Amino acid sequence: MKNIILRILLLSFGIALFTMCVPPSDGPDPAVLAEERRLDSLRQVRCPRLLSSAAEYYKNRDWKSTVRVYNEVVELGCDRGDEENVYLFYAIAYEPMGHFDSSEYVLIKGLQKLPDNLPLRKRLAYAYEKQGKIDQMISEWEKIIVLDSTDVETMMNLIDVYKDRENWDDVILIARQVLEVDPANEESISALATGIKKTGGDPMDTYIKQVDDYPDNVSYKINLAQRLIDAGRAAEAVNYIRDGLIIEPDSKPLHRLLGEAYYNDNQLDEASKAYEKLFNLDPRDVQLAITISEINVLDNEYAKAIRWADKAISIETNNGGNAYGQKGNVYYKSFGACRSTAINTNDRIVAALALKYFKMAADNGTRKFYVNQKWLEDNYKDVIFRKQEWFMLTPEQQRKGYVEATSECYDWIEEKLMKDGSW
Repeated sequence: MKNIILRILLLSFGIALFTMCVPPSDGPDPAVLAEERRLDSLRQVRCPRLLSSAAEYYKNRDWKSTVRVYNEVVELGCDRGDEENVYLFYAIAYEPMGHFDSSEYVLIKGLQKLPDNLPLRKRLAYAYEKQGKIDQMISEWEKIIVLDSTDVETMMNLIDVYKDRENWDDVILIARQVLEVDPANEESISALATGIKKTGGDPMDTYIKQVDDYPDNVSYKINLAQRLIDAGRAAEAVNYIRDGLIIEPDSKPLHRLLGEAYYNDNQLDEASKAYEKLFNLDPRDVQLAITISEINVLDNEYAKAIRWADKAISIETNNGGNAYGQKGNVYYKSFGACRSTAINTNDRIVAALALKYFKMAADNGTRKFYVNQKWLEDNYKDVIFRKQEWFMLTPEQQRKGYVEATSECYDWIEEKLMKDGSW
């Protein structure tokens, strides 16, 4: 009997030992499979309803309900296959309620599943911005342009932030990256030039390169030329303007800029010629005619100056105040250049002509030449041809009914000073 019991114990022990040594099955736990099947079955029924409800609440701007339903969507796993839209709209629903921290949490959770998703990263950058987390926002933008090196909008955002922080090396780096994608991006070109200037370089090189890269683009030449003029480099500007005129010979902006460049480079004769060509393109421009007259006064070309003043008067339609004033100024400036130490009759005649046109300008509402007019009036007895001078003339001269300047310095003056009715 004892032997039988012993064999039974030994057999039981061997079975137990054998069972312990057998490796576990590689298949999934039946209980886990069963739970997964149950959830899949539940998802098939619940997910379409939840997603539909979330979309409806979102459409109706019921943000609290939208958030609640999307939370169920995520917990149930209904986001599978549509993670971008689920997490994006889930996060956006928090924004109108001002819960940008919750939006941030949702987006980070979504990015754990879709780390390279650009819409989620852009929204996360926005959430950081609204919370004042600027460093985190910058970090997200930097990740975005690593993922998409053609995203000009994000790069321009970075440039603005770097400029605010005066991170000029970063401004230069990103601006150049933008120009690789969009070579004509004016904001980026300007930012690059500013960055170069701030770091001790010559910002004009940026605009010169733009012109060199696009030699047929006239607007780039105009932009560069204007910047050169503003920087006191008018002589250099002339070359680019002339290149532009080869392409567009009738360009008004180019002719105007050429006149400005020559004027700033003190090439007054060339400035006058450039503006004259512009006037041929726009022969009703009164102010342009006055400008040409002013330039010739500065160049002591009074005959030409008076012709352009007369032209301005002939085309002026608004009573001619400025044009009359400019003609008076031609006479006034020539009087200042030519008058003798002891004011003579010729000087007095020219001064009287100047005063005549200054008064006409004032009568037509122009006060620009008031100082010059006042000086002539204050010194009337000393410089103006008057009744006293008229009676000093011979009877033969008086019978003409006028006087005129005859000295060599005034030989360009054709206008006569008529006898005043009170003489």
